[in-house]
Formats: sequence, C-alpha cells, structure tokens
Amino acid sequence: MSETEAWTIGRLLTWTADFLKQKDSTSPRLDAEVLLAAARNCERIELYTAFDEEPPEAIRGRFRELVRRRAEGEPVAYLVGHREFYSLTFKVTRDVLIPRPETELLVVALLDAAKELGVRKPALAIADVGTGSGVVAVCAAKNLPRAHITAIDVSSKALDVARANVEAHGVAGRIELIESDLFSQVDDRQFDLIASNPPYVSESEMRELRPEVSGYEPHLALCGGSAGTEIIQRLVPAAAERLAIGGCLLLEVSPMIEQQTHEIIRAHSGYETARTLKDMAGLARVVVAKRCAAQFVRE
Repeated sequence: MSETEAWTIGRLLTWTADFLKQKDSTSPRLDAEVLLAAARNCERIELYTAFDEEPPEAIRGRFRELVRRRAEGEPVAYLVGHREFYSLTFKVTRDVLIPRPETELLVVALLDAAKELGVRKPALAIADVGTGSGVVAVCAAKNLPRAHITAIDVSSKALDVARANVEAHGVAGRIELIESDLFSQVDDRQFDLIASNPPYVSESEMRELRPEVSGYEPHLALCGGSAGTEIIQRLVPAAAERLAIGGCLLLEVSPMIEQQTHEIIRAHSGYETARTLKDMAGLARVVVAKRCAAQFVRE
C-alpha cells in the first residue's frame, strides 16, 4: 500500500488490526474498531458506512494514542471507559474488573432462580456480594422490577463505579450500595437470593494470567488467596445465615475450584446438595446451593 494513499477508516482498521495481532491481541479487529469508534465518538456500527472517509488529524491523533496504549497491554474497556454486558453498557475503570461474558451465566441463573421463587414471593430481596461495577445488581434490577437489591463491596472506589452505573440505568431506587466485607456492615436483613462473583483466582494462577489482566485489573477482585477458595470459604457460611429458607446462593467459580466449592458447601448443614451450571464452552461456571430448613451450624 502506497504511503501516498489516504488513511481512510477502512485502511486505519486494516492496518491497526494487523499491528495489534502482532502484539498478541486476542481480538485485534474488534479492538481496532472499538478504539476508532471511541476516537471518532461514534457507535462502532457507524464505521461500516464510513470506510472511505478520511478522518481529520485530531481524530487520527486520538486513535494513535489509544492504539499505542493497547499495544502496551492496557485493556480496551479501560481505554474507552465502558464495556457491553448482557445487552447493556456499563462504565468501567481500573477500580473494577472488566465484565466478562462468563458472568452473564450468573445473571441468567439468578433470574431463573428468581422466577422460581417469584411464584410464591414476587417482591424478592437479593444481595450481590462483591458487586464491583454493579453489572449483576443492575441486570437483576432491570429484569426484576419488583425486586430490591443490596449491592455490597469492600472497595469504596468500586462502589463509586457501581453507583454511576446504577444511576445511568435508572434503578437507583431499588439498589442499595453498601461498603462492607461480606455482610459485616449489613444489618440483620434476610435475602431470598445471594449472588456473587467472588475473587477465585489462586496465587499461583495469578502468575500465569495474561499481563493485560494481572497488570491492570484490581488484584483485590481477582485473587481468592493461596488456594483461590478463601473468600468462598467465608462467604458460604455467612450466606447461609442470611438466606431465607428455600433461598439460593449462586456463585461464579472457575472450573479449577468447582469441586472444592462443592466440598465447602457440603461441609455446612445449611444447604441442600449443590448443582453446577456450565457456560457456553462447557466449563463449570456457576454453583447453585439452596438453603434448607435444617438448623445452620457454625463450625
């Protein structure tokens, strides 16, 4: 391609996708499109009707800077400040994890459990423990208009991001945000459903993560301790004390700790036998445990 040829949108996308592929991007073309749409302040789909357009230097300059940072490993979601999740757009910053498609299964499981419980109790009380950017809480509120959600996180900065998303999606009246380590700062309220995407990456696994994850996303929200199950070991008994009889605990896990999670749940008399839901890749992703009528015994 001649250097005298115009840097049209089509040419910028092609060149950038090839460049980012060399930098080990797992989705170079998508990255290029999202970054150029951000630099151009337009929807990504609008690029397809403007392939022959030559953007002005100001836009190309913004785009070059975004591409430079992406090539150095910075995630696209942090560069553009938002991420799509469950057909909604959410603000993200480096204070929260980037929402991933796998977590959509947690939302689906939560909505299914709510539908089952809603037959006898339409107005449900739901807790989202470790809410991060608030994606699970917001999706619950958008799809369950009679539910009240308590969104909990130990990080005040994460809660600031969640609050922005709650307000942006018009559900502030039904989501209460609480800064707390699990339920330590929550009053004695009970919940019908408790959902959580807790930190579950072990310390050894942390060393094997791609640099764009380990180097940019918050360690507090990723690492679950030496075994990866330390937070889950605390959350399972705490949730049993907070769940109404017949209510459910829903946990996103990695396939590596699925069996350990079942063992932790079996060790406590507050739950019936748990079950596992698999994601689109056929991997164990969500563990669901129902609160039974047996008296919970603290170990």
